[in-house]
Amino acid sequence: MPTILITGAASGLGAAFLEAYLTHPETTIHALDRHPIPTTHANIHPHTLDLTHEPSVNALSTSLSTTPIDLLIHSAGIRGLVPALESAHPDSVAAAETLAGMDAATLARTFEINTIATFTLLRAFLPSLLLARDPKAIVMSSRMGSVSLNAPLRPDGTPNPAAGGAYAYRASKAALNAIVRSFAVDVPGVTFVLCHPGRVETGLVRGREEGAIEAGESMRGIVRLIGGWGKGESGGFFDRFGERIEW
Repeated sequence: MPTILITGAASGLGAAFLEAYLTHPETTIHALDRHPIPTTHANIHPHTLDLTHEPSVNALSTSLSTTPIDLLIHSAGIRGLVPALESAHPDSVAAAETLAGMDAATLARTFEINTIATFTLLRAFLPSLLLARDPKAIVMSSRMGSVSLNAPLRPDGTPNPAAGGAYAYRASKAALNAIVRSFAVDVPGVTFVLCHPGRVETGLVRGREEGAIEAGESMRGIVRLIGGWGKGESGGFFDRFGERIEW
C-alpha cells in the first residue's frame, strides 16, 4: 500500500493533489497544513502543523519513522508580499513586492516558510523516504526562482515585463532550488524534483493574477509527470509540461 505525504493540503495546489490521490483507495495519505483539514476519508491522516516549528515537524517524522513514504509532495509556501502594501493594493501583486517597498521582516518570513521549512521537512522525513522502494520528493518551486530568466530581455530579445521586483519570493525560491539540488546530490537514494506549477490560483495573493489557472489544471499535468520522473530527473527543475527550466 503506497504512502504519500502532502504539505499545504488544506487549500490550493496541495488540496488539488489530495483530491487527485484520493482516487487511489489503496493509498494512505498524510496531509499536512497549518490549518485544519476536514476529511472523513479513512485513508487520509490529517495533521495540523506549522512547518516553521521544527520540533513539531521532527515529532511527526519520528512518529512515522517506521513508515515508508513513497511520495512526498511539498506545496506549502507564501508569496512574500509586504502586508501593509498588500492591504493598500489588494489588486496589484507587483505593488507589494517592489524595491522601495520590500522590508527585512517580509524577506525573513518568506525565507523562513519557503526555504528553511523546506530543508527542515525534507531532512526530517528522509528516514521514511529511504524505507520506500522508489521514493520521490516533489517540491513546488517557481520559474521566478530562476536567476538567469530574471533579465530585462527574453532570449529572443523582446522585453521581459516579468523581470525584476518580487525580492522575497524570487530569492526564497532560488534558495529553495539550491537546497533541493543539494539533497539530490547528498541523498541519491531519493528522487528529488523541483516543479514550477505555473501561475496558479492558490490564495497566495488576494487578487486574481492575470493568466492564472485553476489548481486542478496544474495538478493534473504534474501528476502525470510524477509517474514518469525517476533518478534521471533527480535534481532537475521542470515546468508543469515537463520542460526543463534554466537555473
